[in-house]
Amino acid sequence: MSTPHLLLIAWLLVFCFGLLLRALNLRYLKRHGAVVPAGFQDSVSEETLTKTSAYTLECSRVGLFESILDAALLIFFLFGGLLPIYDQWIATLADNLILRGLLFFLVLFGAQLLISVPFSLYTTFRLEARYGFNTTTPRIWLTDLLKSTLLSCILMGLLLAGALALIQASPHWWWLWVWLFFAAVTLFLMYLSPYVIEPLFNKYQPVTLEGLADEITTLMGKAGLTVSKVQQVDASKRSKHSNAYFTGIGRVKRIVLYDTLIHQMSHREILAVLAHEVGHWKLGHIRWRLIRTELFALAISFLAWWMISSGLLPPLFDLPPAPESSFMAQLLLLSFLGTLSGFPLTPLSNWLSRRHERQADRFAVQLTGDPDALASALVKLSTENLSNFHPHPLYAAWHYAHPPVVERVARLRNDTRP
Repeated sequence: MSTPHLLLIAWLLVFCFGLLLRALNLRYLKRHGAVVPAGFQDSVSEETLTKTSAYTLECSRVGLFESILDAALLIFFLFGGLLPIYDQWIATLADNLILRGLLFFLVLFGAQLLISVPFSLYTTFRLEARYGFNTTTPRIWLTDLLKSTLLSCILMGLLLAGALALIQASPHWWWLWVWLFFAAVTLFLMYLSPYVIEPLFNKYQPVTLEGLADEITTLMGKAGLTVSKVQQVDASKRSKHSNAYFTGIGRVKRIVLYDTLIHQMSHREILAVLAHEVGHWKLGHIRWRLIRTELFALAISFLAWWMISSGLLPPLFDLPPAPESSFMAQLLLLSFLGTLSGFPLTPLSNWLSRRHERQADRFAVQLTGDPDALASALVKLSTENLSNFHPHPLYAAWHYAHPPVVERVARLRNDTRP
């Protein structure tokens, strides 16, 4: 059996494992979805559970159809002979490496965008609307699409042009310079995003609920954390889903609350949610996540340089060697191999993330002295967002970056140890 066939079989096994997990999760939901979790009797009704089950099932069906379509197109492109044809076609349009690279990836980005648009339309205006979440208008949806597409093209173009220029200038050390370039851009965007990118899509203003901003500032002071701003965002003009988050880094970090969350929760619950987010910051989760990501990116950059320089990639897929198989085509092959090699790392990464979430929960309880507030906030978030209260344990272990909400609430109410 040839190497391309082995790679295809390996990828299909990974894909089928994902389908199996999805099926297990849905079957588990059908079996337990109508059962009100222990301790939730006063907060969750059977009607809510029925609605949650239906919403989860429909979301899964749409996601399944989209993933199958993406899988079929990927197999056809990489293993059906389309990649070398596409690669040679791009070569006829440009000789320069930078221009050729821009065309290669931007055309693929455009094709992927076209495929995703029908799913976005259906999810927004049918599925989300059916369950009372959608508040966006066709005009807002189209404006968001145009803005995000233009922004993505600009950022992608700048990153690609910069990386390819470094590759041309330093054939033997580009892996290091490209990694440094991407790391610098990442940090720069973390500073820039709160002031330039995020306001392109939403309106930000100081928290308007009387007394809340002062309470948040007091909480931040108690944690020894200074934030530049406490703001609310007009998320309700697009959806009734609620959330809260930190954005920015260093002196430009700020707290952002969805206006939907402010309307759904009491002051105590909002403070508890923010205390959890503060926990991630104070416990170093954000810093270490960034460091791990950059170290992993450095290793990937070196591995990419080594595999491309050694000419190992094209033979693995029965493609002609370089320069017939371009640098960009080999990067695409590397990304495919990355999905295979990253498969066993997924549960490990999510286990670590769930551990951090438990630690942040405990920090929030220690900071506020109010475990019931965080527990009730999590129940409200899950109920309002129709989150699945009964995920299959294996599905949750593999895919969940947060512990299942029933587990989190039980731990908060009975034992806050991580």
